[in-house]
Amino acid sequence: MAAPRASLRLVAPVWNGGTSGIRGLSRAVDPEGSQRKGRALLQFLADRFYDVEAVRGYLLQKQVLKVPQKNRSFTYIKERYGPYVAGASFILKQGGAVKFQDKEWMRPNGRGLSGELWKLREVPVEAVDASGCAINYQGLDNLLALRELQSLSLRCCPHVDDWCLGRLHQLADSLRELSLAGCPRISERGLACLHHLQNLRRLDISDLPAVSNPGLTQILVEEMLPDCEVLGADWAQGLKLGPEEQPRDTASSPIPA
Repeated sequence: MAAPRASLRLVAPVWNGGTSGIRGLSRAVDPEGSQRKGRALLQFLADRFYDVEAVRGYLLQKQVLKVPQKNRSFTYIKERYGPYVAGASFILKQGGAVKFQDKEWMRPNGRGLSGELWKLREVPVEAVDASGCAINYQGLDNLLALRELQSLSLRCCPHVDDWCLGRLHQLADSLRELSLAGCPRISERGLACLHHLQNLRRLDISDLPAVSNPGLTQILVEEMLPDCEVLGADWAQGLKLGPEEQPRDTASSPIPA
């Protein structure tokens, strides 16, 4: 008769009890390899969540709760090292990239902020790539002090909305390039706030799901910013077709004799 398998010693899946979530669970598992710990983790998730959607919702909620913390003001760094270093630190902490004037692009290296950063307190930041970062209305405080900023990419930022665009007028004197492509919370109302940015020379407003009529919106933005190259939808996208341009339903059309 085969010997019974050794069972995992698991703690009760009580979230607010003596264990601290997954960490408490991992300490209660026999340390016999990553495979057994993986099984314990799956067992914990199965006991706490009933389906994949519940797990997804829980993880999403945790991410949302982290957004205010990620957008805190870097006041201490600003007071000690100036607005350029503070703004750069904020973006690098978010996982973005910055370019100081006459310097190479600086990106996060996984080992914290570079020591070279603190030596650039007198060097203006001329470009910021915050694509996919969790920047929101509050977090923009760290960027609006970058008065020499020429290029700003907010591509695919999930928390950038119309209210955020209403604050960009503070960069009107310097900003030349702006990318808002793929931002799900930007609508026509927010784009109308960009009329202050008359020095813009390139604007990307492609793939904005909250914009109901991309083609017409692009035409209006081009008229609002006549000296700016506007990238986005084809000019006819979303425009209503005239009667003579309506597609014909060949299935219901009578067959000529």
